[in-house]
Amino acid sequence: MAAVCANCHGKGGTSTKPSIPNLAGQNPAYRLEQVRQFAGGRCRNEFMEGMIRAMHSDEKIGMVLFYAAQQVAHQATANPALAAQGQKYLEKTCFRCHGTGGRDNAQIARIAGQQPGCLRRPLQRYRAGGGVRANPIMTPNTKLMTDADIKAVLAYVSSMPWTSRKPSRQA
Repeated sequence: MAAVCANCHGKGGTSTKPSIPNLAGQNPAYRLEQVRQFAGGRCRNEFMEGMIRAMHSDEKIGMVLFYAAQQVAHQATANPALAAQGQKYLEKTCFRCHGTGGRDNAQIARIAGQQPGCLRRPLQRYRAGGGVRANPIMTPNTKLMTDADIKAVLAYVSSMPWTSRKPSRQA
């Protein structure tokens, strides 16, 4: 199944497309919940919904476990000054849930090394506060984010190295 997923999500789960998320290194419980949301129509992407609905339960679990064991290929930032602004914002606001290392747990996505395009849309939706991206934690924490703040955070987060799964204080 990973060979099929690699067409979009990249070999080993590190996408080469800025709008397609990296699957590598995500917490398996978190990723399995995302699979359930696609299968149930809570996460909307017609292609993904069809792919996941066509998978058997054991294929879904195997795919999630395979990608959880993969390591994200580190991408250096193209704009260090912008990334430094994003680091300050993350360390002031986002660290409470994502930690300073952008780690994950069963309820929270690993943001370290994630593709900027796939994080931009959810941040904008959380900030807007409606629809499927309404969230009691993310919505108030993104409400005051400007487009410039989002751009800076994305520059930093997408360039954060991810080296190995370490126990998270939220786990």
